Amino acid sequence: MTLSRFIIYCFFTLLNLSAFAQKKVLLAKSKEGNINIDGKIDEEEWQKNSEIASDFIMFTPDNGKLIDKEKKTEVKILYDNEAIYISAVLNDNEPHKIQRELTERDIFGVADNFAVFINGFNDGQQDYRFYVSAAGTQMDCIATEGNEDYTWDAIWQSSVKITNTGWIVEMKIPYAAIRFPKNKKQTWGINFLREIKRTTQKYTWNHINTKIGAVVTQTGQLNGIENISPSTRLFFIPYTSAYYQKDNFTSDKTLKAGLDIKYGINDAFTVDAILVPDFGQTKFDNAILNLEPFEQKLNENRPFFTEGTNLFNIGGLFYSRRIGGSPIVSKEEVESGLNSNENITEYPNTVNLINAVKLSGRTKDGLGIGFLNAVTEKTFAKIKNTDTDNIKKEVINPLTNYNIVVFDQRFRQNSSVSFINTNTSRNGSFRDANVSGLVFDLNTKANTYNLSGDFKYSTINDIQDSNGFKTSLNFAKTSGKYRYLFTGKYTSKNYDTNDLGILYYYNYYSGYVNGSYRILNPNKIFNSFLIEQEVNLDIDNTTNKIQNTSWFQTIVTATTLNLYYFQLGINFLPFETFDFYMPLKEGRYLYIPSKISGYLEIESNKNKNLTFDITPSFVKYNEADRFTYKIYAGPKYRFNDKFSLAFSTDYTKEANTIGWVGTINSDIIFARRNREIIQSELTGKYAINNKMTFNLKARYYWSYSDNRHYFKLEDNGHLTHNDSYNLNKNRNFNSWNFDLSYSWWFAPGSQLSVLYRNYAQEDTNMIEKNLSKNLNTIFNSNMTNIFSISLRYFIDYNNIKHKL
Repeated sequence: MTLSRFIIYCFFTLLNLSAFAQKKVLLAKSKEGNINIDGKIDEEEWQKNSEIASDFIMFTPDNGKLIDKEKKTEVKILYDNEAIYISAVLNDNEPHKIQRELTERDIFGVADNFAVFINGFNDGQQDYRFYVSAAGTQMDCIATEGNEDYTWDAIWQSSVKITNTGWIVEMKIPYAAIRFPKNKKQTWGINFLREIKRTTQKYTWNHINTKIGAVVTQTGQLNGIENISPSTRLFFIPYTSAYYQKDNFTSDKTLKAGLDIKYGINDAFTVDAILVPDFGQTKFDNAILNLEPFEQKLNENRPFFTEGTNLFNIGGLFYSRRIGGSPIVSKEEVESGLNSNENITEYPNTVNLINAVKLSGRTKDGLGIGFLNAVTEKTFAKIKNTDTDNIKKEVINPLTNYNIVVFDQRFRQNSSVSFINTNTSRNGSFRDANVSGLVFDLNTKANTYNLSGDFKYSTINDIQDSNGFKTSLNFAKTSGKYRYLFTGKYTSKNYDTNDLGILYYYNYYSGYVNGSYRILNPNKIFNSFLIEQEVNLDIDNTTNKIQNTSWFQTIVTATTLNLYYFQLGINFLPFETFDFYMPLKEGRYLYIPSKISGYLEIESNKNKNLTFDITPSFVKYNEADRFTYKIYAGPKYRFNDKFSLAFSTDYTKEANTIGWVGTINSDIIFARRNREIIQSELTGKYAINNKMTFNLKARYYWSYSDNRHYFKLEDNGHLTHNDSYNLNKNRNFNSWNFDLSYSWWFAPGSQLSVLYRNYAQEDTNMIEKNLSKNLNTIFNSNMTNIFSISLRYFIDYNNIKHKL
């Protein structure tokens, strides 16, 4: 290469890099005529708009590569006082290969996608993301750095059309679906994304450089929206539902009706209120045989507590299942206070929610404000006197108010400082709790380094008041091929967030280090490759002993060129540790020998009709015949774009493990035991179209715990063998759930759903190791059957006003 050619090459290379680094700008045009959202974009308004977003750049896997001419993508934007309108022409030289699997809303499936990312404040902190697949399915979320919240659902319109040169997208996004300041001239952050599923290639309009860890900050800019007067954001969602429930002994019919209200106080803030809540058709919880010292953490399935709650999740102090969860007084506590002639005839497992309201939004100066309040009703257990047949009530949960306040100040387009307060107030002499937290997340201007941390303080008012705190500090390099993270943490003995949060570990200090290497562009073998080395040490504050929550771990994650995914993890602890939670008594701990564990996760190419996931794993202790092995397998077959079935099974074998079984006088008793766990799920989907689907989910879970020998826990954490305890603490647990549902989104925001559900659960101390006998037992038990119909209808106040 001659010197002149070399200079020219360098010049154009620098020119391309400079273009990638700059924010692209798109001008929105005001519309006057009507736009039909039909995927045709044949209106004159579209034709005369010459402002086009094009020249898309690959995001993954080959970051920075310009899109091929055959996949040329062009996007235009119009606006009026009600909404913005988006058209996208997505060329494809092989239109017959465009993937178009039909799915439920927010399920991506195997389909090409187009999306628009909107940041009304242009602050690089939060996107409203709207996706539509080539099959017409909508997906939407609120995105902050590292998190996409798909539980948020907005009301917007879209349509797609497949052509002989590719496909077309048309979207209408009302201003009610996004947030922005009340300015005469709007300046928004904006980006567009196109995913070609068959090659797993993603392209964006404004270049997103994967050398930088931050994605949300790397958007283009939308100008041109001026002098808009958005309509009042007031929406009513009345609903009605009918239930018929039957088991072997009783049957019951129930009718319910209620109302959700959403009101936009201004352009940035919204109030959501739920009156007479109905959560009867939410997903079932996965019941398990829980022999751990911690409660089972359950997924939140109630829409009010999943939609738009990203502000309330800052700092990790909010576990929404506390609201309307288990009573504060356990069944065992009630039983311990009964006389010999008394027994419990009714003990509700959950507490009814009376009402809830939340306010959230963000000012034009970047201050996010969140307020959530919920009230649950006074709940009783019924106790029968067997001598007189009299029934008395005992309060197991008083009238309770839950409250959260959040202030989240964002600045410099990539940093934030937040204050969170949660409060639980119970009527009468029951326990009250308050937790406050200060959280910060600071990034350098170039998003190459990060400093983050928190300080949280808890106050418990009970029979014995207590205060505690937790603090942490993290420093990380967040850009380039080589990255690292250093973390220090301290949690005091009395720190407690469990009244409105969930906390497992306390009274320890820790240090954590992570170093990683990744490729930023594909090579001859891998589309992506990441190797991480982690070291974590948790040390008990009181004894300075190392907790069993420590680890040394190596993780390798890769995707091959033929789109197979692999992850290998090796974890080892070369020295003894101690479990400070399993004894269930403060100040006591259990010796844990050194151990090694590992897993290998393999996922096949998800674009194929037949796919599979398989993950074998093991744990081996430095103790004779003490080990755990596990295997997960999940095949799925997609018959066509409408119909698919998936089956997964998870088998675990634990040999000679140690577990807590009870106390006798002051002795803490453990047992050496064997366990087996089988969990199998069958899921199916048949989509009539992108608005109407049938869904099937069946789950069977079986586990037993066979205690072989008993031990007494000594003060030094070791165990002394003693089979004289002779306790029958064996467990055999079966659980069955079956849901068959039909869902029809017959209008924007309006849904008709029909559900048939049956379920049963059996728990005994008589072990049965024959799987077929366990299945026969559960299906011949007191199976509960429920048939329900629910109708929700979305009403826009503006539509009512225009008709009056």
